Amino acid sequence: MPRDAEELLELLDLERIDDDLFRGSQMPTSRPMVFGGQIAAQALVAATRTVEDRFVAHSLHSYFLQPGDPSTPTIYDVENLRDGRSFVTRRVIAQQHGRPIYAQTVNFHVAEQGFEHEESMPDVPGPDHESVRPVSRQAQEELHADQWNVADIRFVGSSAGGLDDDPAHPGRQRVWLRVSSPLPDEQSFHRAAFTYLSDMTLVGAAMAPHGISFGRGDAFVASLDHAVWFHRPFRADEWWLYDQVSPSASSGRSLILARVFTQDGQLVASVAQEAVLRPLKESK
Repeated sequence: MPRDAEELLELLDLERIDDDLFRGSQMPTSRPMVFGGQIAAQALVAATRTVEDRFVAHSLHSYFLQPGDPSTPTIYDVENLRDGRSFVTRRVIAQQHGRPIYAQTVNFHVAEQGFEHEESMPDVPGPDHESVRPVSRQAQEELHADQWNVADIRFVGSSAGGLDDDPAHPGRQRVWLRVSSPLPDEQSFHRAAFTYLSDMTLVGAAMAPHGISFGRGDAFVASLDHAVWFHRPFRADEWWLYDQVSPSASSGRSLILARVFTQDGQLVASVAQEAVLRPLKESK
């Protein structure tokens, strides 16, 4: 998997094989399936390459249909649903072995003037504060999380520890993230890179109230759907706070909602994901 921004951009540099048809490559990985953030980011790149440069992605909504095979390329078939003056819409189907594995709808928008308001960033220690814990490479290897290599990840805390108790929000997690090396200035690169990273750490907010974690192998986790709304331009290679809340877990599924703030407090994106969350063994 990519270790830095250069390798991430290489992974996201799709091959055009026909009109509105693209091929995405793979990189070696210890995972038995393709990382969901990779599929989502490559699909976003495919859609972006079919619209004029003046349009910028402002939202994507997607479903993970089948596990991806990390040993074979992925084909992205882009369908033009709408070309308007202010908004354009594309639908992308990712396929392997002749079957769909992922579906994404992306809306693009021309920047314009409008009303402005935003929520405030919570009061949290910055990424360089001594209380904020970096995720070590050793921990990533133990989790077989080599898709995290391209990211700097620092945990502020969760409802399992490190955050104040909040009975109204039992499932919470706050994390600082950024791409580990500089990206080009073009905003489309930052939105694709953010989409890749946005699939990281989310389910931890749903695990926190139950005392379970990826490392102990006491739960089966798989992303079901994933949505991103981009509110304002930002850089994915500068620190952003992933403020995550899981309002519900039931019937083997969990919902996670997240706000994304730049280090100076701007609300730049929102994310929502539902994931499978099933126990693998009795809690001790």
